[in-house]
Amino acid sequence: MDLSRKLAILADAAKYDASCASSGTTRRDSRDGKGLGSTTGSGICHSYTPDGRCVSLLKLLLTNYCIYDCLYCINRRSSNVPRARFTVDEVVRLTIDFYRRNYIEGLFLSSGIIRTPEYTMEQVIAVAKKLRTEHHFRGYIHLKTIPEASVDLIAEAGRWADRVSINIELPTSVDLERLAPQKNFSAIDGAMGRIRQRIDAAKDEAQFKAPPFAPAGQSTQMIVGATPATDADILSQASSLYQRHRLKRVYYSAFSPIPDASSHLPLVAPPLVREHRLYQADWLLRFYGFEQKELVDPQSPLLDLGVDPKLAWALKNRHLFPVDLNKAPRALLLRVPGLGVRMVDRLVTARRWQALRIQDLARLRVSIKKVGPFVETTDHNPRHYGLDDDNLRARFAPPPEQLSLFTDSAPEASVYSGEL
Repeated sequence: MDLSRKLAILADAAKYDASCASSGTTRRDSRDGKGLGSTTGSGICHSYTPDGRCVSLLKLLLTNYCIYDCLYCINRRSSNVPRARFTVDEVVRLTIDFYRRNYIEGLFLSSGIIRTPEYTMEQVIAVAKKLRTEHHFRGYIHLKTIPEASVDLIAEAGRWADRVSINIELPTSVDLERLAPQKNFSAIDGAMGRIRQRIDAAKDEAQFKAPPFAPAGQSTQMIVGATPATDADILSQASSLYQRHRLKRVYYSAFSPIPDASSHLPLVAPPLVREHRLYQADWLLRFYGFEQKELVDPQSPLLDLGVDPKLAWALKNRHLFPVDLNKAPRALLLRVPGLGVRMVDRLVTARRWQALRIQDLARLRVSIKKVGPFVETTDHNPRHYGLDDDNLRARFAPPPEQLSLFTDSAPEASVYSGEL
């Protein structure tokens, strides 16, 4: 099979893995004439970083052969799809060639499990090591690691990669046991814990010039809609992972029906907006001081698809509004719909010098339509908006629309970075 055919198969097979945004790593470049590539430039966009930069990554599977038979996976052992496999040298050559043409700025490499987890991990690591040592590639590298691989191999992966990740796949151990019996929830969680310990140790040893270990941290991915798991289940697991393993990101991937699917799987995909709402809720948990129980609870285990989670929370807690922009603490301002973290910090700084007025928000390009009903200033009182009116929700909720997962019209939900 020629290289272009392999590329077509294995790049397409990799599209189901959403955990490939490049962010948080150390800043390296080759503008001094030494080495090749960088982690800081911009080019053809494949991913967005949390700070808004567009970063292009060559996203590949080393192979889509796999000895596992996970029911939700298009590349499972029993799937009737074209198979291909790159050699280590082929992936290295593709990465260098694509970079020289300014198509990419980094590499995201995963793989099906071939022979054994140990052998597969050795092959994936060999690609990153060769890029770093032989070609002096300083661009971004993200390696998907395998929980069953040895501690030494995981350590080796973190030495050459900016970020490593292990997909937890499904939010509960029951779901994983039913759809992927060859995978073990405890083993995945344990591997994440070991990676976290190694990252922490590398940070502590940095003062002694010790080699870095995955400076951009680790991430994971959960599939949404393949099981009856609710948004409460998903966000509860995500919150636990952030707290226990200090993950940089949890990615949410809407389940896409696959050919010859098992009867255990749904026949249709979940609304793509559900994935988008989960990313918004995730942002609130990480940056806005929300707790999972404030967004979803046993009585309402699903996020409102009609409005974003912060607005939904505000409409349920109307007794807390309006808040005074000139007096309210930062933590409360972060809960105002339409105000993002950066904007809140700007407002907190500005009010030290002068009283804020509604036109100040307009000059800062804040949406008065969205913010107005929830704030008051020296010249603005929102009582006439009818904050307690049941029709207020309709003011903000656009008609629902089902989007396609792999089209240009779909929102870049996997790397959501909007202000809430």
